Amino acid sequence: MTTRKVAIITGASGGIGAGLVAGYRKRNWAVVASSRTIKRSQEPDLVTVAGDIAEPATAGRIVDTALDRFGRIDTVVNNAGVVISKPFTGYTAADYATVVGVGLTGFFWLTQRAIGEMAVRYGGHVVNVSAIVADVADSGSPAVLTALTKGALAAATRSLALEYASRGIRVNAVSPGIIQTPVHPGGDGYGCGGLLPPLGRVGQISDVVDGVLFLESSPFITGEILHIDGGQVAGHSEALG
Repeated sequence: MTTRKVAIITGASGGIGAGLVAGYRKRNWAVVASSRTIKRSQEPDLVTVAGDIAEPATAGRIVDTALDRFGRIDTVVNNAGVVISKPFTGYTAADYATVVGVGLTGFFWLTQRAIGEMAVRYGGHVVNVSAIVADVADSGSPAVLTALTKGALAAATRSLALEYASRGIRVNAVSPGIIQTPVHPGGDGYGCGGLLPPLGRVGQISDVVDGVLFLESSPFITGEILHIDGGQVAGHSEALG
């Protein structure tokens, strides 16, 4: 069993997920990184697991790999997600299965298995990556399936935080706003209406990573939804007021 702390990170092959892998490793954590397609690692502190997170067997392989390789699980970051932006009546059964499968089913199986291990071992931390679309709708970027899954993650965060606080397990979430990534160089844009947030810029991957690591370093915070949005939710609330 390693003396290092161990993080499991999903959706880890690029973008925010890859940034999280690097961020935890810089803090001298060992990492189990998972994605549907991800390169094998030769690094002693990094092991990768390729697979569809929507399948319960993948969650089992991720947890088993962490325990077999490092002997412990300290944190799970549920970062995997799929975005399909369409008008509500345009969604297909395949769209629904894809978005909900990755965003909710994958979260459910992996977190259930990981919390089961944490509860009998030493406590732990779960961080869910939500999105601003769970708080601020934008008629210009219809994405009700994303709102459905990310809103559910926020609700599950609060529920699990209370359920497992007595076991020493914290559960938090981050809710990014417009984040510039290789896939979305102009930002994701949910709830933005084409305007920049009050801070006047789009967010960077490093902003999200810093937010997750802040929660990691804050042992008295649980049940929190940390908005990393440049003031977007606050500005929307002010406009409604």
